[in-house]
Amino acid sequence: MSIYDSIEEAAKELYIRALKDIPADVRAALDRGLRAEQQSGNTTAEQVLFTIIENIKVADEQDTLVCQDTGLPVFRVRIGTALNVDGAEIESRLRIGCERATREYPLRSNTVHPLTRKPTHTNTGQGIPAVKLGFARGTDEIEIVMAPKGSGSENMSFLKMLNPADGRKGIKRFVVECVFESGARPCPPVILGVGLGGTSDVAMQLAKEASCFREIGSSNPDPDAAQLEAELLDLVNRTGLGPQGLGGATTALAVHVEWAHTHISHNPVAVNIQCWRGERARAVISADGGIRYGAS
Repeated sequence: MSIYDSIEEAAKELYIRALKDIPADVRAALDRGLRAEQQSGNTTAEQVLFTIIENIKVADEQDTLVCQDTGLPVFRVRIGTALNVDGAEIESRLRIGCERATREYPLRSNTVHPLTRKPTHTNTGQGIPAVKLGFARGTDEIEIVMAPKGSGSENMSFLKMLNPADGRKGIKRFVVECVFESGARPCPPVILGVGLGGTSDVAMQLAKEASCFREIGSSNPDPDAAQLEAELLDLVNRTGLGPQGLGGATTALAVHVEWAHTHISHNPVAVNIQCWRGERARAVISADGGIRYGAS
């Protein structure tokens, strides 16, 4: 099997795996949330989280999808610099893999033209799947992480160009305002991604990276960003929105912040929300076409 055939096969398999197998770190965070609600005595929030966890258990036992929303396919691809590969062919094979997953599993297709709303029936189309290519120095492998992005959570995406004078307080105020505006629509408890700096489009990309591809329990290596993550998680969970917006102490499972340096006269802040499922799946493809699936 060529490396491109392996990329296509991995793309198909990752789409299906991400929809069926909730990552271990997300499961652990949901368990912690359940214990917190049990200790707080909030029976409604406890029951919601218990139902979520039971939903995952049933999907495991029946080997089926966790949710009917199969999302839009989003890929993060890191190419080893020791490989000589065609980036355009990689993108093409990722697309074909998504089409195969949709046809062969089969999966519900969500992709439509933004004006005519005409469906493609393939979960692919103009600009879809969304693919972010990056590079890993000195390796001869390709890492692919796939995260299907559902409508409820993706609809709750925000961007604001803050003034530098707004400072840290302005960032926190904006993020909490986004949580209140989102309410129950992104299916809390959520994974909240915050992108800081860069240009407006970079901030949005960073927010998506933070919500979809970070492991719950990880901290940003920058100490200032890590401190902001902790402060925001505390503030968001103090809103009391709780699981499914019905009240409780677990509005967010995690807040992840990613950042880039920015212009002296502006400060972009983006928020992207992932629902409680936190779906993602990972594969590593070697130069000889071998595929290893593993934790993301």
